[in-house]
Amino acid sequence: MKRVWVAVLWIAVFCIITAGIRYFDHSEKKLYQSAVVFPIMSTQASLSFTDTSEEEIEQAFRLARAEMEKVALLCNYFDPESELSKLNAEAAGKPFVCSAALWEILQETRKFHRISRGAFDPTIRPLMKVWGFHRKRKTLPEESEIVQAKKICGFDKVVFNDADHSVSFRIPGVSIDLGGIAKGWAVDKAAEAVLKYTSVRIGIIDLGGNMRCLPEPPPGKESYTIAVRDPKNSDGICALVSVLDECVATSGSYERYITIGGRQYTHIINPVSGRPVEGVLSATVITPRGVDSDALSTSLFVNGQDFAKDLGPDVRTLFITADGVKTEWIPEGKSPFRMQ
Repeated sequence: MKRVWVAVLWIAVFCIITAGIRYFDHSEKKLYQSAVVFPIMSTQASLSFTDTSEEEIEQAFRLARAEMEKVALLCNYFDPESELSKLNAEAAGKPFVCSAALWEILQETRKFHRISRGAFDPTIRPLMKVWGFHRKRKTLPEESEIVQAKKICGFDKVVFNDADHSVSFRIPGVSIDLGGIAKGWAVDKAAEAVLKYTSVRIGIIDLGGNMRCLPEPPPGKESYTIAVRDPKNSDGICALVSVLDECVATSGSYERYITIGGRQYTHIINPVSGRPVEGVLSATVITPRGVDSDALSTSLFVNGQDFAKDLGPDVRTLFITADGVKTEWIPEGKSPFRMQ
């Protein structure tokens, strides 16, 4: 699981902190603006919409939140009643037949595990525990602890039956944690519902830093401007990003970490080595879909900046190393990044 931090620079206009309808005249149209903030999936969601109809905005809020809550109920690793928890509890003993929704997100997970060459792996929770991200520890894990944890990690221990949409584990102790992809997927589901069932086309859907900018820009603007946090200064920004009808996510070493012997270790673990990634501060990814930016930001963080070249023409990235060097990958078009 990762935590990310980005800031939307236009949210002051859109009242992100204080919900409530406001309106102004723009191009002879009365536009209403509103925003809501609510806790979900162990983080915070912010929805900011603009439209000519108050009713459409309120409907957009309801639809987006409902879609996020469906994903939260489906993918909650800690809730024994969630479908994911039931899969984890049963799949070592017998194949678990998935619902259409769970099967869909698991197929996304399979895809990104393949694309990332194993860097994106939802089975590494035992390694997270060994390193103290669930229960603090004062000493580094022994090599034997890492070896033992790796025995019950690895996506190769998960068997997918495409015929009946079932999942089974090759050995007991394996489990799947969708924390590295579920938020981006939830953002996509929320955006799909808003765009399909309402007239709202201006706004941002933000779930824990996984952000989707809708197809039309804020009034008087050509795009949305998002700020990426300076990984060396919690109060500063290191880049501004201009996006429209796209998604942005950042994986960083600075939000969640452990300190052992006076040294910080990021929660982002390389599944191959079984150890936290070193030498990287953050990886920002811009993609057409939220599920892509969510999973690929982790993959880029683990694999390094050269991995960006394998991601295709629709993906743009910003990679920052521990010594502060920023590297962009812009396969086509103008760079959306403005360094600060």
